[in-house]
Formats: sequence, C-alpha cells, structure tokens
Amino acid sequence: MKVSILDYGAGNLHSLAKALSRAGADVAIETDGDKALASDALILPGVGAFSLAAQSLAPHIPSIRTALADGFPCLGICLGMQLLFDSSEEGAGEGIGFFSGQVRRLVGHRVPQIGWNDLEESRGELFEGSRLRTAYFANSFVCEPNDTRTVRAWATHEGDRFVASVESQNVVGVQFHPEKSSDRGIAFIDAFLRRIAA
Repeated sequence: MKVSILDYGAGNLHSLAKALSRAGADVAIETDGDKALASDALILPGVGAFSLAAQSLAPHIPSIRTALADGFPCLGICLGMQLLFDSSEEGAGEGIGFFSGQVRRLVGHRVPQIGWNDLEESRGELFEGSRLRTAYFANSFVCEPNDTRTVRAWATHEGDRFVASVESQNVVGVQFHPEKSSDRGIAFIDAFLRRIAA
C-alpha cells in the first residue's frame, strides 16, 4: 500500500514515515497535493503553526477537499487534524473544512501540553484494535467540531476537556501523535492501514 505524507512545512516527517513503514506502508513524502492524492491514502502531519501550514496547503485545498468528500482515506495528526477543520484561533488561513468547526487555544497553566495523557471514552475499531488508551501529545491548540457525533476520543489537560480524535467516512483526525505513542500507537496506525486495505 502506498501512503503519501503531504509536506507543508510541518516537522516530524521522518519519524512519522518510519512509523508508517514499520506498520507496512510504502511511504512517500510529497510537496505536491495532486501527487499525494495519487497514492492509496493521505497523511497530514504536524508539528507546526496553523497559519504557515494553511498558507502552504492553500493551492491543494480544493482537490484535497473533493477527494476526502469522495471517500479518499486520510489520517490527520496533531496540526494535520486541525487543518481538517475550518479555521484556527492560532492565526489566519483557511483549513480544509472536512470537519465543520474551529480550532481554539488549550486552556491551562502548562501550555503547550507535552507528554502522555489518557484517552477518555475512546471508541471505534481503530482504538479497539490497537487497545490504545494513553497517547503522546504535543499541542497548544485543540479542535471543536460542530458535530460531536464525529468524536471518537476525548482527553483532559488541567481541567480543559478536549477532543482527542474525530472520524467521518474514511477520514480520521488525532490530536495526539500515534507515531510517538509506543507499540500501541504503531498498532493504531496499522489498524488504519488495514482498514484501508480491506
């Protein structure tokens, strides 16, 4: 299975590529959105700033939005999840808008949140198959979907409860980093790839 990581200036590409390869994918890093959509699945990575990533992503948004609406598989990680929404308090720029909603700043004395956190009310085959119950986070912003029926997991940081994962059709967004979440994080990625293959 060929999987494309779309490079829009976010960090952490190589550790993500390594994790995807470990889960059995043939991985390419692409800067061209159309080439990325020629694969079997799209990965939107993150660590970075929303506005800069949105600016880099802007030429590709119409084709990505159409592909996702037509059922093209996608996994958005951290900033990549946030880019699946409409806009962000972090800065200017338009997201893909696959999920209706906004991105807001995480509330707490220690922001960014960096480290392991429990996943609450996790549900769906990806969590069940991987048994992922705690995950590694590195984020200052979180997503607020207008339709909470898309939510697959929650987390709480210093009393601020936020969405940790969303899913609709073949599109999955996770605020955590599965590639940094030990063996069960890799199992989560593997479960995503196996679902696509099926």
